Amino acid sequence: MDAGVVLLNFGEPAEPTREAVEPFLERIFLDNANLERFDSEAAARDRASELASRRASGLIEEYETIGGSPLDAQARDQQSAVEDELAARGFDPAVFLAMQYTDPLIDDVAAEVAAQDLDRVIVVPVYPLSGPSTNIAAVGDFESALADHDADVEFRAVTGWHRHATYTRLRVENVQSFLQAQGVDLAAPGTELLFSAHGTPTSYLEAGSRYDQYVTEYADTMAALLGPESYTLGFQNHANRDIPWTEPDIEDALESIEADRVVVEPMSFLHEQSETLHELDVELREAAETQGLEFYRVPVPHDDPRLATVLGDLIEPFLADFDPAYHQLRQCQCRDEPGTFCLNAPVE
Repeated sequence: MDAGVVLLNFGEPAEPTREAVEPFLERIFLDNANLERFDSEAAARDRASELASRRASGLIEEYETIGGSPLDAQARDQQSAVEDELAARGFDPAVFLAMQYTDPLIDDVAAEVAAQDLDRVIVVPVYPLSGPSTNIAAVGDFESALADHDADVEFRAVTGWHRHATYTRLRVENVQSFLQAQGVDLAAPGTELLFSAHGTPTSYLEAGSRYDQYVTEYADTMAALLGPESYTLGFQNHANRDIPWTEPDIEDALESIEADRVVVEPMSFLHEQSETLHELDVELREAAETQGLEFYRVPVPHDDPRLATVLGDLIEPFLADFDPAYHQLRQCQCRDEPGTFCLNAPVE
């Protein structure tokens, strides 16, 4: 069997230029046009262009502060690690990287997959917590793009996978090793653990997404393993449109903390990017220090070798042709389409 593996990612501009940033933003805003009502596609495009133009200067400044986003380079390193992991298990699929909003774009990679005349393609979003605008949208867009390019290929996808035990363990140990290096004890009086999750419009939750439940159960599990007396949860929201987002916002969550120091774990992220390097390391740090808090932000374990093991476990059943249920993969309910699996679906 000739198989391909596609790792789906968000993408971010590596260079802080308007030529790179504005098209990136336009794609995001157009992709989320359903959050507002438009009479035509042209009106939706005009609105996306308006929002991108308004947001671009501020985002360019953020990228200049952090020296451009490292997401692309880290995602490519993860792609190489997955290739090596699968090879060590005796598999030799073509491994692709596709981005939602920067090159290599989903449509271009789908065209490449179609041209290779593969028998099967396995798609895995590199977002552990399954959300409607990330995991679900990216998988759906890739399957649609394959159809647009007349790809005659068996499609398999894995959406949510934060419950993988090795993934949870590597995140817990990443927090512990960071705190040990910093000389910080989560159990000490005056220390608060703050989980920072990527926000989402509440309309998605009202439509049936269980993203907020996944965030809460993951934070509860991490806290149980890390052992703080309490923790706080906040969402990094991007309220560019006048619509409700998940609460509490990360700044409001920070303001609620009565402690001497705060340890921030960016639980939704598998790469360092503007949302960690600027929103947390610059903006939230400034807010914390103004509040009189010592600020510690846990690095994202993007290069932990166990991450490739986790992704290999998710992919392996579809390369070896054994029942995905053996690895606890079941029919995804957030994307209830044939061939889509996750670790979140209840056992029936």
